[in-house]
Amino acid sequence: MVRVLIVEDQMIMQKYFEYLILQEPEFRLVKTVADAREAVKICSYSAIDLVLLDVQMPGTLLADGIEAAAALRDAGALSESGEPVRTLIVTTFGRPGYVRRALEAGASGFVVKDTGARQLAEAIRRVHAGLRVV
Repeated sequence: MVRVLIVEDQMIMQKYFEYLILQEPEFRLVKTVADAREAVKICSYSAIDLVLLDVQMPGTLLADGIEAAAALRDAGALSESGEPVRTLIVTTFGRPGYVRRALEAGASGFVVKDTGARQLAEAIRRVHAGLRVV
């Protein structure tokens, strides 16, 4: 079972990611939030395996999803199995600078939002398995 936390500020994308998670029998949606700082807090007390993070979230208390990935890494957030909480950045912006920053921040994966549902589900599985996805 992969316990997923979605961090996305756009309602339509939240619903799309939720739908995708709910369609996969081995995925469990724990919660959806629109703020990166709240996500870091949730990971400190909930059994989360993977955080699906948007990059740009206006109004968030952290600068962006990349900063949230670094905060999760630095906090030593652990899943129920004792593994580090893994992060998968999902963004509209596939800029090389974002990819580099995300990987340096400890993200396990980086995909763009126009990735198909099957490919995104596979990216989640691969990141959960400890592989890097770009």
